[in-house]
Amino acid sequence: MVAACAPEPATESEPALAAFLIDQDFADPDLLEADGSYVAFATNTGGVNVQFATSDDLADWEVSLEDALPELPAWASEGRTWAPDVSELAEGGYIMYFVAAHTASDKQCIGAATSSSVTGPYVAVEGEPVVCTLDEGGAIDPAVFTDDDGSRYLIWKNDGNCCAMDTWVQLAPLTADGTGLAGPATKLFMQTEAWEGQLVEAPVMVKRDGTYVVFYSANDYGSDQYAVGVASAPAITGPYVKQPEPLLSTTSTHGRYLGPGGQDVLSTPDGDLIFFHGWNELFMYRGMHSAPLEWDGDVPSVRLP
Repeated sequence: MVAACAPEPATESEPALAAFLIDQDFADPDLLEADGSYVAFATNTGGVNVQFATSDDLADWEVSLEDALPELPAWASEGRTWAPDVSELAEGGYIMYFVAAHTASDKQCIGAATSSSVTGPYVAVEGEPVVCTLDEGGAIDPAVFTDDDGSRYLIWKNDGNCCAMDTWVQLAPLTADGTGLAGPATKLFMQTEAWEGQLVEAPVMVKRDGTYVVFYSANDYGSDQYAVGVASAPAITGPYVKQPEPLLSTTSTHGRYLGPGGQDVLSTPDGDLIFFHGWNELFMYRGMHSAPLEWDGDVPSVRLP
């Protein structure tokens, strides 16, 4: 864990640290609705490759003791299974994209696993990883985007910050069964803003009023400098223009959230919500938060609860 300094206690003029929806280690949350309830998946912890939790109302969550991905593929080593993304397949069943340690190189790569049940157990697709760009430092933080015509894409980040290289948010079309890429990757954007530090990561794409909007995280995940940014484009492959300041940060929330990031966006009957992790006050674990996401055309903003 990266060392970080705890913030000063809240004063009367500042809000206290926001309460967690899941008050334990539950980083990089990915949300979806299935069978009339909600499921959240998260990065590994305590011997579990992929965590999951369930809720009927998005307020009260029960974290399962089961592992959604109990067995890793042959190419992967245990201990660094990060940032799962689960989506429903058109023909039925579910597919999970996950990050794991590539044994042969010790870099991170993206694999896929399938299940007939949303909570698993998921069975990893054997063979080579879906994305394993070792010459770019590896690949992490997968997320699926489905366009209006049903075309499905995988968006991710090359893990260049592992090896003193640039980090690029990238996108490629998926095969019909989702277990491979159907074309070359397009680089969408990299770290350019001062607040982003040395990296951009954790991209999630949505479409609003015909505009492609990417929510992403940047800076040092182990500190209160981690934050959520937004980039948008008129076409899926760009060009993308970033909002100059973070959408969500420790500073913009006056310390309500510490190092918010690893976000996902969920559409509900009552409007869009952004889910994300943040540190507890001692920087010992990252729990799950949510906040209402509001739109002015294709420009998002977060309404603090």
